[in-house]
Amino acid sequence: KDKIVFGNIHQIYDWHKDFFLAELEKCLQEHDRLAQLFIKHERRLHMYVVYCQNKPKSEYIVAECGTYFEEVQQEINQRLTLSDFLIKPIQRITKYQLLLKDFLKYSEKAGLDCSETEKAVELMCLVPKRCNDMMNLGRLQGFEGKLAAQGKLLQQDTFYVTEQDSGGLSRPKERRVFLFEQIVIFSELLRKGSLTPGYLFKRSIKMTYLILEDNVDNDPCKFALMNRETSERFVLQSANPEIQQAWVQDISQVLDTQRDFLNALQSPIEYQRKESSSSAVMRPQTSRAPQPITRPYSSGPVGSDKTSKVTMRHPSLPPLKISTSNGNTGHEQHQPEDRYEQSKNDLGGCNGTSSMVVIKDYYALKENEICVNQGEVVQVLAINQQNMFLVYQPANDHSPAAEGWIPGNILAPLTKSTTDSSDG
Repeated sequence: KDKIVFGNIHQIYDWHKDFFLAELEKCLQEHDRLAQLFIKHERRLHMYVVYCQNKPKSEYIVAECGTYFEEVQQEINQRLTLSDFLIKPIQRITKYQLLLKDFLKYSEKAGLDCSETEKAVELMCLVPKRCNDMMNLGRLQGFEGKLAAQGKLLQQDTFYVTEQDSGGLSRPKERRVFLFEQIVIFSELLRKGSLTPGYLFKRSIKMTYLILEDNVDNDPCKFALMNRETSERFVLQSANPEIQQAWVQDISQVLDTQRDFLNALQSPIEYQRKESSSSAVMRPQTSRAPQPITRPYSSGPVGSDKTSKVTMRHPSLPPLKISTSNGNTGHEQHQPEDRYEQSKNDLGGCNGTSSMVVIKDYYALKENEICVNQGEVVQVLAINQQNMFLVYQPANDHSPAAEGWIPGNILAPLTKSTTDSSDG
């Protein structure tokens, strides 16, 4: 239980004591090093996200053994409680953001180049948000699968959800909805109004069975998700059009990536030909993947205020279907295990490995995973039945070489143009 109580706090402490503190102190004399220090060590700062993911479990044990910890506190004559100490890493990651914002403000007043500092501030706004996301995930109860296996958490918000099945429409219910790369999870809010809310799992839809409707009743705050496997349909009403737009865009992007990846596995040569022609037409664009819409983090209950209609660029995506070897048409999602083994053989390469490009940032959630950034080229070593890829990541200016698992849906085959740009 002590490992759950303290999480990876020792890792955070050791890194600051042995490295980061000394680097920060150097910035007292060389101010221009500060922003690059945070940018360079973005992956290391992910240890705070891991700490926050464990925090709800830690809070539960500390509360359960409260009497014991109070006795220890009195024995050592300590004014602060254990909870006061355990909140320190979370306070620290938030304080970094505030201090960098101050540094940016005064640098701008001094007329200094602030491009690097702006990047550092943006980064240190994202890390606390990821921490908050992970704490909310840690409070999700009743989900039997492994959250760490569902890919990156893309969005979470509170919606009024109307369920539709063969029995008709239900009345709208307030639900906390989590959007992962692999699954959408609907949960019921527990302890509403509490500082430490909880969420009870109600339903989920795997992205491989998801159909998106981005226009419902011409209401800019509504969109619908349908489960192709069960024919259930869920209408989600958001607090404002911006939230609806952000969700529709992220879901569309995941489904597009999923479809591209399946096409690449089926017909790699044809896929590369299309990629080459599209990259030639869209030469100025450096990335195919649309950037997510940034907006303030939403955690409160939704209202019914509506504004003008938002026109979406993404139409509803059709079901993903492929032709199987026997001529039948079926969903790629239902592929048997040997389909992954076949795709492993299709990777090519005389040594059994193949290079692929990362099309989306990924932050490791488990010890055997690694963090990768969009645009990096990695070598694929193996694929498992959960569509996780074991990859080798060459060393670069920011980190040493690494080997670990990442989701397959963040990878795409290398095109000639990608290879040329990476070599250049």
